[in-house]
Amino acid sequence: MPPSPAAAQGPGETSSRGAWGGGSGPYRPPAPAAAQDPGETSRGAWGGGSGRGWRPSQPQRAPEPCTDLPVHDMQSLKLSELPAVPSPARTKSTLLPVRRPDRGGKQAIQRPRLLVNHFPVMFNGNSMIIHYDVEIKLEDPPKGRSTKIPKSHLRMIKDKLFSDDPLRFPLSSTAYDGEKNIFSAVELDTGTFKVDFSIGEDTKSCSYTFTIKEVSKLKFGKLKEYLSGEVLSIPRDILQGLDLVMKENPSRLRIPVGRSFYSPSYDRVDTPDGGIIASRGFQQSLKPTSQGLALCLDYSVLAFHKRLPIIDFLKEHVRGFKYAPDVIRLRVEVMKVLMGLKVTVTHRVTKQKYTIAGLTQKATKDLTFNVEDPEGKAPPKQISILEYFKEKYDREIMHKDIPCLDLGKSNKKNYVPMEFCILVEGQRYPKESLSKDGSTFLKNMSLAAPRERMKTICEMVRADDGPCGGQIAENFQIQVTKNMTKVDGRVIGPPLLKLGAPNGKINQVEVDKEKRQWNLVGKSVVDGKPIERWALLDFFSSADRSNYSLDPERFVYNLGTRCEKLGIRVDDPLVYRRAALWVLSDIERLRSLLESVVAEAEKENQGKLQIIVCVMAKKDPGYRCLKWLSETRIGILTQCCLLSHANKGNDQYLANLYLKINAKLGGSNVELGKPLPRFEGEGHVMFVGADVNHPAARNSTCPSIAAVVATVNWPAANRYAARVCPQYHRKETILNFGTMCRELIQAYARINKVKPQRIVIFRDGVSEGQFDMVLNEELSDIKAAICEEHYCPTITLVVAQKRHQTRLFPETPRDGCSHGNVPPGTVVDTVISHPFEFDFYLCSHYGSLGTSKPTHYYVLWDEHRFTSDQLQELIYNLCFTFARCTKPVSLVPPVYYADLVAYRGRMFQEVLLDNSPVSSASSSSVASSSSVSSFNNQFYRVHPDLENIMFFV
Repeated sequence: MPPSPAAAQGPGETSSRGAWGGGSGPYRPPAPAAAQDPGETSRGAWGGGSGRGWRPSQPQRAPEPCTDLPVHDMQSLKLSELPAVPSPARTKSTLLPVRRPDRGGKQAIQRPRLLVNHFPVMFNGNSMIIHYDVEIKLEDPPKGRSTKIPKSHLRMIKDKLFSDDPLRFPLSSTAYDGEKNIFSAVELDTGTFKVDFSIGEDTKSCSYTFTIKEVSKLKFGKLKEYLSGEVLSIPRDILQGLDLVMKENPSRLRIPVGRSFYSPSYDRVDTPDGGIIASRGFQQSLKPTSQGLALCLDYSVLAFHKRLPIIDFLKEHVRGFKYAPDVIRLRVEVMKVLMGLKVTVTHRVTKQKYTIAGLTQKATKDLTFNVEDPEGKAPPKQISILEYFKEKYDREIMHKDIPCLDLGKSNKKNYVPMEFCILVEGQRYPKESLSKDGSTFLKNMSLAAPRERMKTICEMVRADDGPCGGQIAENFQIQVTKNMTKVDGRVIGPPLLKLGAPNGKINQVEVDKEKRQWNLVGKSVVDGKPIERWALLDFFSSADRSNYSLDPERFVYNLGTRCEKLGIRVDDPLVYRRAALWVLSDIERLRSLLESVVAEAEKENQGKLQIIVCVMAKKDPGYRCLKWLSETRIGILTQCCLLSHANKGNDQYLANLYLKINAKLGGSNVELGKPLPRFEGEGHVMFVGADVNHPAARNSTCPSIAAVVATVNWPAANRYAARVCPQYHRKETILNFGTMCRELIQAYARINKVKPQRIVIFRDGVSEGQFDMVLNEELSDIKAAICEEHYCPTITLVVAQKRHQTRLFPETPRDGCSHGNVPPGTVVDTVISHPFEFDFYLCSHYGSLGTSKPTHYYVLWDEHRFTSDQLQELIYNLCFTFARCTKPVSLVPPVYYADLVAYRGRMFQEVLLDNSPVSSASSSSVASSSSVSSFNNQFYRVHPDLENIMFFV
């Protein structure tokens, strides 16, 4: 999810940087360079009226086409005078990202000097790197058993071969990806080699065949030509090899987790919870930039299990566990924390790791097994675990009355006493399992202040176990500058905003000079919708005595009073009901409750209910059931809030609550005071945002969820319609992109009586390696779906990336804000940007926590001929129009909203899983949907009454 509006900054999760797309577009001149309680309360209704002194009643049981004029191109021409651009769908050649239109932007109200975590990389353009393909197999694989070799073993087998024959296979001149690829600075012998490898001293050695074949010789000169703009095709294979070389040293000396590397050592202060350590690590990538190749490295923190004996681990993680015999009394809790963890054993010397499959049913002293005669002359002999460990390992088992660990796999038993098992280091601890204090500890470590983060990054670059440590990079003739890159930033001026006044007038206001925020004290929203026909639901939890029950009279009074200051009328709710919190998770009961509330309200008022405000005793998984039912089946808006906030009645909270309600009701909270850059005086413009939400890492079946949102008003461009659709598992390409865009254009036309002539699309969640897919598949799909004989709008396509490692740091305190971060509106589009393609970094928000992360905007297609200044200002101005808060956000709103809609689709999918026939015999209406398929579009389809309004904010 995107950062919360309340603190739209801070470190985000990093992901791998893909390969970089190169090339120039056809329209650019070359650039110069649930405690739950059963039962439901009886139902009641509010009396009518809008006075402040009410009391709750006692509970009772064809659109106009647009065309493009065929005139010749000049930068000075208006958009309406620009020539039409050939549709990608009709272009046979592969499209490439557009080139930078100029040398970068010029507009600035401030020019801070910045440091960036990019470290220039020098390489010898005359040297080469040799790519080899590797295949490792068991020489004599056992019949009927899996022959897949664990990845950890592959590296050890490779290291065994290289250490046995260093002249033919020099370890310090090679980099291995752990599976199929080796890159070498020198020529290696090719062919098939035999490797005898044993995991432990008492383990039988296995013979492996190690086959190595040369793939290609890669000349660094090609990369040099690309960086200088002489060639447009990016040498991905060279970058892959160099990236692997820079990761080889930390992969040998640190704990690899995904694409990050963490230190195995820790300080005593780095322990968020018992038995857990918070390890500092980094993620790195190589980036082609205007200054040449650069190593980008950023700091991260992850929780790991400590390396502990199993019994000590249980003392740390199981409440009430003090001594080994407690395993029997607390067996269920012990099983829960141990299952799936990896251990190594101490009774023999071995590198083998075992996964805990469970506990034995019998105590250790009662366990026996059969031992075969090695020569096969005598029948199997039965022996106890106690005797076996004494005879074979000369080890006396101390804890005889507790179960053993079962470390077997594939139905094969392998019983080992707990006292001989130690947790393997480097096992990630799920952050959702951390205690509240542990979560806070880890968050504070992650949210390092800019100066602290900058210092840590520099230390990691220079560390012996970092990317530049050892002799590996040097042997490939690679040198890295150990100082951060200096760059001149620019701060774009904030826009004037339109806000309402309680008397109904519209005024232009200036934002705060440092934080770029504004407030609603003495002001109002631009177009505030009165809350006239609404219902109030109180979902209580009698099992949780820490919460007080809702005071409905006080809540409605406080909300009405706060809205009255904004000049907004709030009538008394038409219906008031109380229901137990568990009802949220019961689809049929919840449906009955919502439908009865809607029916009663319409009967009372003879008009459609605007919204249901739901006060919840605490956060509950049933929230997603409420949203799915109300937004896809019933067609009623809901606004949820927590009991603790509702009872306090804080002015700021209630104002923010109304901002969300107003956006859902079709109101307008804030608008820009001047037209958006490049679109002054032009026809209608539509902004589109698109994103794909993928299931959790360990999920291998659930569909991904695609979401597309688009503005439906102009020139305010702050109200959005949304479409959500399931698609194939982990498929990043939006399969129905064109269809969803066509629907949104049709919705725009119904509302405005004209189709948009200009479309700006913001695509989220793709790396550079997926740019070709976005350009040549998604854009083609959109063009094919929306273009007609008399309608072919011009399109600009921009990728917005938040999952990258680039950070901006003020060089001196006077170059930044009071919290040490760069000022809102800071742009960098030189030195660290692409050598010739159109990209830039924009930090649009104020960072009050941790170190701000800029958004990386990358223009792939541009039929509007934006200059750098125009596009940067347009995006920055749009960041002020986000409906949920009174400050600019870190991500352009179309993408932010697409994130929210995709996440809503994920919640719908979780409802489908929770109520499938496998997990629930009840809830027949949902089960019938889920039995068809998880890809049933109708299950996710938003109700027609809501699909063109902002139900998702």
